[in-house]
Amino acid sequence: MGRTAERSRLSAAEYLVWERDQPAKHEFFHGEVFAMAGGSPRHHALAVRVAEALGAATRSRGCEVFSSDQRIALGERYVYPDLSVVCGRIALQAGSTDNIVNPTILVEVLSSATEQYDRGLKWEGYQRLESLTDYMLVSQTEVRIEHFRREAGRLWHYRAYGPGERVGLTGGAELGLDDICAGVLDLPGEGDRA
Repeated sequence: MGRTAERSRLSAAEYLVWERDQPAKHEFFHGEVFAMAGGSPRHHALAVRVAEALGAATRSRGCEVFSSDQRIALGERYVYPDLSVVCGRIALQAGSTDNIVNPTILVEVLSSATEQYDRGLKWEGYQRLESLTDYMLVSQTEVRIEHFRREAGRLWHYRAYGPGERVGLTGGAELGLDDICAGVLDLPGEGDRA
């Protein structure tokens, strides 16, 4: 999903009131509002496949998987990851009924429009979440998931996974890349010529 400046100079409270009445999603960062562009069939199918795999792998641990419609609060910054998972009780931002503050796992499906943001400013914000144990970046051009796993409190371990491999999440759950990507990379998406 891409980002384009939509409105500027709102307070966090003004953004939340405005956003709840909008037909489309917008992220909020330092007073600026950014419209979230739609993704390709391949982007959405990958998100669904990862959601299915995460649900099957984590449900027995008391985890719930949320779509890209779930807003995550990073202090007074608000984002919509492609997928989020909360294990255990859901914590909401004070005074809110719809801003989760304790995701355990976050997932972004990469695109040329968002890759720099997903690896940069968004990832910086995610790292500040004490609850976060796993962050995954899913390629839509090859069978590849990049995985950041929190170890020893603050240290992040990075590993890229490819064909035939399984991503090992904190807590022991595993996701098979071949199952997630089977047939999906044949769908219309990033890198296709019109």
